[in-house]
Amino acid sequence: MADDESGIDVEDLERRMGGALSTLKDEFAGLRAGRASASMLEPVTVDAYGTQMPLSQLGTVGVPEPRTLSVQIWDKSMVGPAEKAIRNSGLGLNPSVDGQLIRVPIPELNEERRAELSKIASKYAEQARIAVRNVRRDGLEKLKKAEKDMPIGKDEAKKIAEEIQGVTDKLIKQIDDALASKEKDIMQV
Repeated sequence: MADDESGIDVEDLERRMGGALSTLKDEFAGLRAGRASASMLEPVTVDAYGTQMPLSQLGTVGVPEPRTLSVQIWDKSMVGPAEKAIRNSGLGLNPSVDGQLIRVPIPELNEERRAELSKIASKYAEQARIAVRNVRRDGLEKLKKAEKDMPIGKDEAKKIAEEIQGVTDKLIKQIDDALASKEKDIMQV
């Protein structure tokens, strides 16, 4: 709620904090957990036509089977560079070419790789928590400035600060829940 006297819009702060959660969920989608997902290949860029292009702009990414991705490349001359880009992407994938179709089998995750993916997920979650806390800090700084510059009382300022903290706590909990769910997904054999 936008407070007329303080100028602090708690809903806007909540929307900005929600952006951190949304970004986290997008990052989690790129972490593979032993099952094929078209979003796994989103970070792959191909050296095509003299520039770096996302793989999705060179072909159609599909999931024909639970443990296989397929990439139907539209331009025959881009099959080799696309296959090379997938192989060198750091995702641990070994594609095979069949005409203009690139098949990408998703290997089983070993325990070491699962632990590594879990650490990466934790890092993403911590970045999201930091982003949420930064938004909270900005809101509290605006509140302190409003308290100093405008005629709002300490009680009202305290009420708004508690509201900001409540929103922060809610989003941090959602981030923690998303992390727990992703870790469970990663560690599932």
